[in-house]
Amino acid sequence: MPVSEFDLIRQFFSRATAARADVLLGIGDDCALLQPPSGRVLAVSMDTLVEGRHFLPGSDPVALGHKALAVNLSDLAAMGAEPAWATLALTLPGADTVWLAGFMDGFAALAAEYAVQLVGGDTTRGPLCITVQVHGFVDPDKALRRSGGRAGDRLFLSGQIGDASLALAMLQRGAVFPPEFDSLRRRLDRPEPRIALGRLLRGRAHAAIDVSDGLVADLGHVCAASGLGAVIELGRLPVSAAVGEQCVRGNWQYALAGGDDYELVFSVEPAQVDALLGVCADASQPIQEIGRLVDDSGIALVYPDGRVSKETPFGFDHFRT
Repeated sequence: MPVSEFDLIRQFFSRATAARADVLLGIGDDCALLQPPSGRVLAVSMDTLVEGRHFLPGSDPVALGHKALAVNLSDLAAMGAEPAWATLALTLPGADTVWLAGFMDGFAALAAEYAVQLVGGDTTRGPLCITVQVHGFVDPDKALRRSGGRAGDRLFLSGQIGDASLALAMLQRGAVFPPEFDSLRRRLDRPEPRIALGRLLRGRAHAAIDVSDGLVADLGHVCAASGLGAVIELGRLPVSAAVGEQCVRGNWQYALAGGDDYELVFSVEPAQVDALLGVCADASQPIQEIGRLVDDSGIALVYPDGRVSKETPFGFDHFRT
């Protein structure tokens, strides 16, 4: 017997995530009814993942479910927002219940970690495409913005960058995979949104953004919004041994423009740096200083040998890449 759209909703979506008290009415009606907390503002973000563009055909559905939610939660982290609700729109080639079960396992596991309730969405038939919208809360005077940077601010980056894009390059080449491939692949398939770090940065950082399209491209958005430039000291970039080996060879593309990192890059007033380093260390949130914001235009790269260049690689762009 054919599976209907409403069968899929009942089986996979209606009770996929735990209930929240601020969801007055969830899946099953024309709209969800949601109650934001008094005195806080709603932070909303949405991303789409398209097969063949954002992920390879035949990708593990559990990992896809995780990543589809994670990349959106990363936007909330960049604003210092607390995750709350999500909607999910799926375009599916067919009613593949095995695939859907795996996808929702990955989605629901991450949703449980951050107390996110799935409150609505849509399913339709067509080429595989996944759209998630997330909603979170933040105090209006504590939201981190791209436009808050100030000249002289020190620039910091969380985690490591470049692993995901290096893993993707290896997959696309189809070469024999080195021993470190599994750890690189996990960074591509299962990024971890820096929600806890975003909370710590509220009231401490001036500006922030998540690194999704490449460090230079995303930092460029902060510079444009703040009316400033930046200096990046390449020798200080936090990279794995595999990405570091590429940098030593002169290939900085993965570290600077690879994308899919979902780390946070943010600016901090110099007088606040020591306190922030202490808070992050206590919370086991690794951050690394990588440069500074300057009263200039463009992004300058300072290479380990002291050479300075304003020639920067392009990040990911849907219509240029």
